[in-house]
Amino acid sequence: MLTLTTLRENRDAIIADFTKRNLDATSLVDEALALDESRRSIKKELDDQLAEGNKLSKQIGELFKAGDHESGNKLRGLSTDIKETSQKLKEQMTEVELALRNVLLQLPNRPHPDVIQGKSDADNEILGQEGDLPKLIDGAVPHWDLCDTYKLIDFELGVKITGAGFPVYIGQGARLQRALINFFLDEARHAGYTEYMPPHVVNAESGYGTGQLPDKEGQMYYIQADDLYMIPTAEVPLTNIYRDVIVEPTELPVKMCGYTPCFRREAGSYGKDVRGLNRLHQFDKVEIVQIQYPDESYAALEVMVDHVKGLLRKLGLPFRTLRLCGGDLSFASALTFDLEVYSAAQERWLEVSSISNFESFQANRLKCRYRTEDGKTALTHTLNGSALALPRIVAALLENNQVADGIEIPEVLRSYTGFDKITKP
Repeated sequence: MLTLTTLRENRDAIIADFTKRNLDATSLVDEALALDESRRSIKKELDDQLAEGNKLSKQIGELFKAGDHESGNKLRGLSTDIKETSQKLKEQMTEVELALRNVLLQLPNRPHPDVIQGKSDADNEILGQEGDLPKLIDGAVPHWDLCDTYKLIDFELGVKITGAGFPVYIGQGARLQRALINFFLDEARHAGYTEYMPPHVVNAESGYGTGQLPDKEGQMYYIQADDLYMIPTAEVPLTNIYRDVIVEPTELPVKMCGYTPCFRREAGSYGKDVRGLNRLHQFDKVEIVQIQYPDESYAALEVMVDHVKGLLRKLGLPFRTLRLCGGDLSFASALTFDLEVYSAAQERWLEVSSISNFESFQANRLKCRYRTEDGKTALTHTLNGSALALPRIVAALLENNQVADGIEIPEVLRSYTGFDKITKP
């Protein structure tokens, strides 16, 4: 959530920046500023009333102490009027603050200056590509056929048990999943991240804290009886660990990682791009999260991007780096880099990671602050990234490593899987 100070001091610049998101936010920004002005006016009047009430209370006490009950009772009447006025002002303040919060929650984060204007992912900037595109053997097939041939993943069984988008991993397919999770967690630990095992459901306040609510309410699975949400990513519970927390300087930077299943409704998704592992309602992912000093967050973002690139290099997967345009930027992000791997059998690039700096947007919602050298507090910056999401990694590994007698496992994973090659059962 943008701070009111930022809005007041940068109104025109913020409205101009939002055009990168293809958003005309003039009316929302002006509504927020008008409500803020009303709130500040009410607060001043309330403060004046409370100060006058305190002054009268002192005078009343002194009059009664001096035995002047008549004068004291007269002032009591004035004191009662002030209390009634103050109560009405408090109610007005509550109404205005609620209206102001509702408007602020509708405003996305301000894009970083490096973000270009664009309408969709087709306008994202390709910053570079690394690794040679694999040349497949004759008769190579996409991963959904490989999963059937080698009995790795049963998509139809998932439909029977739950529905489309909830696959069942079997045998070597399940072991490959577990191997990747452990590999990603170990690499994060070696990079200085502390591992957490957070809940897989969160309350609404957590969803608002990281910006999933109200923006993506329709994309989250909701448990109505308990007013809880299935997590779309470990970012939500991990970052909310620091909701309403003042972080001491000695604790920064905070570096957290965690594996969780992720749940996304993906409403409206259909067609060839969602076949097999390309788009699921439940999938596994390892997430890395940082709570950072504001002046160090963009250096941290570069390090996080390099960390994910290192994972892809070790897996032997060709990848490219993109900087998202305004039209593809998430609601809460100021700057995001996507990493995509090449799926040889599908002949297309698949997004496997988004690494983002949210600056103080999430921290303001979370009330996550750090203590400065002068003893005051200031908002932290928050960052997160997929390190990594498994479905499309698995798809690319299976497709790119097909050989005549099976599917080869990258060397870095063999100590985790316990086998060098996937063979027919």
